[in-house]
Amino acid sequence: MAWALLLAALGGGTVAAVFIAVRLWVVLRDRVVVPRESLSVLVVAGSGGHTTEILRLLGSLSNAYSPRHYILADTDEMSAHKIRSFEQDRAERYPTTMYTTDRIPRSREVRQSWLSTVLTTLYSMLCSLPLTFRLKPDLVLCNGPGTCVPICISALLLGILGVKKVIIVYVESICRVETLSLSGKILYYLSDYFIVQWPTLKEKYPKSVYLGRIV
Repeated sequence: MAWALLLAALGGGTVAAVFIAVRLWVVLRDRVVVPRESLSVLVVAGSGGHTTEILRLLGSLSNAYSPRHYILADTDEMSAHKIRSFEQDRAERYPTTMYTTDRIPRSREVRQSWLSTVLTTLYSMLCSLPLTFRLKPDLVLCNGPGTCVPICISALLLGILGVKKVIIVYVESICRVETLSLSGKILYYLSDYFIVQWPTLKEKYPKSVYLGRIV
């Protein structure tokens, strides 16, 4: 009897694993974009140059990419200031512009050990899940901060669970000339569009899209 229950449990686990794998394959292959007047964008900000680069990119986009939902680490006051300044300037051009800001725990602090990083990333992901499910963005735009990994995985889960297909666009930082960042190495396989800004990276990572310098 015990063996029968164990086999049934293993069989159920196998079926669940196969289902998740198939759903993941379908979600990653599905890149059909339905035309619409506006796109809800979830933007992942990061400390230092990451936020500066992502705001430069947003500055070249029309107001059709609205509302913009900014996600930043709970200790990142510099990014919060840059976002407020950017949106104030944008509101002068687009009076109807809309944006929100939310915070999640930072995935990894500078010089944090890799072992503790696993725990803090899991905690960050637990906080990301309800936030991403509430916002249900059409598109996630990020460029390398550690905070973007749990957000992108949460967005991917929306598709796996059949809630909504979210397009994930990852733009590798201009600073990355020959190697990808750690976030880039992870999201290279999970993003719908992976954009690099140097031809050397395009040669190493054929799935990527090279558009030259865009920020």
